[in-house]
Amino acid sequence: MKAARIYNFGGPEVIVIEDVPVPVPASGEVLVRVAAAGVGPWDALIREGKSKVSPPPPLTLGSDLSGVVEAVGLGVTEFKNGDGIYGVTNPQFYGANAEYAIAFANMIALKPLGITEIEAASVPVVAVTAWQMLFDYAHAERGQTVMILGAAGNVGAYAVQLAARAGLHVIAVVTEKEIDYVRSLGAEIALDSQIGTFGDSVPPFDLLIDTVGGEIRKRSLPALKPGGVLVSVVSTDSLPSRPDVRTVFFYVEVTTERLNTISKLFDSAELQPKVGSVLPLKEVRTAHEMLAGAPHKRGKIVLRV
Repeated sequence: MKAARIYNFGGPEVIVIEDVPVPVPASGEVLVRVAAAGVGPWDALIREGKSKVSPPPPLTLGSDLSGVVEAVGLGVTEFKNGDGIYGVTNPQFYGANAEYAIAFANMIALKPLGITEIEAASVPVVAVTAWQMLFDYAHAERGQTVMILGAAGNVGAYAVQLAARAGLHVIAVVTEKEIDYVRSLGAEIALDSQIGTFGDSVPPFDLLIDTVGGEIRKRSLPALKPGGVLVSVVSTDSLPSRPDVRTVFFYVEVTTERLNTISKLFDSAELQPKVGSVLPLKEVRTAHEMLAGAPHKRGKIVLRV
């Protein structure tokens, strides 16, 4: 089978497409014939040797995937051959950029019927991250006001949709050209990230969802209410210290249960997938160049396998 592999850390040029044996599922695992695989910033961190969770090379890149179950390992009863699934491969986030991949059975779910395999591969990490930020860690409740930093990004766009659906008042912080986009997702207020401290533009808010960090987070924090919550997934800088708010940083945990919750929202059309550029597996280097800033469509980058 074809797989996108690295043998040493570095830039996109270290990725090679090569033939490797089809893997065999162990206990608690399934073998997936991959239809599509997502590409995200964490893949670049793994490729560069900056990930805190992935094994050393050689390894096959990729975590998000959609496809069909080809075989199941010992003890797997919730999936069978021929099931269409989506999810991630394993807690170390590798192995999906290939024609066949092994996935932990407790990190995949049946694919929602209302979305394509390409769309499904774009979903797992970013949608579950947004869900966990809002509900597992911020404990968001109907009627609260939430500010979302980077609201037009892959995680942010799901956070806006999920928050609006749950009855929260959404303040989206984006670049000027993205204001109409986040309003279409459900944001009540959209702010240009380049202007002001935000405190003069919006009322105090209950929750701060941070996918950006840095100066924008610093400018947002003063308007967070005492007793409020800051949830961040930005690992490059430490969280600010403010004794009257709760701060949380976490790594996403994709589980069957969380994916099933997300699936119901897709099936009821309460959530819309956000796919960006779609490339064949052989152009995986180009996908990684897009992660580094090369031009690409807004939304999650996906490899068609």
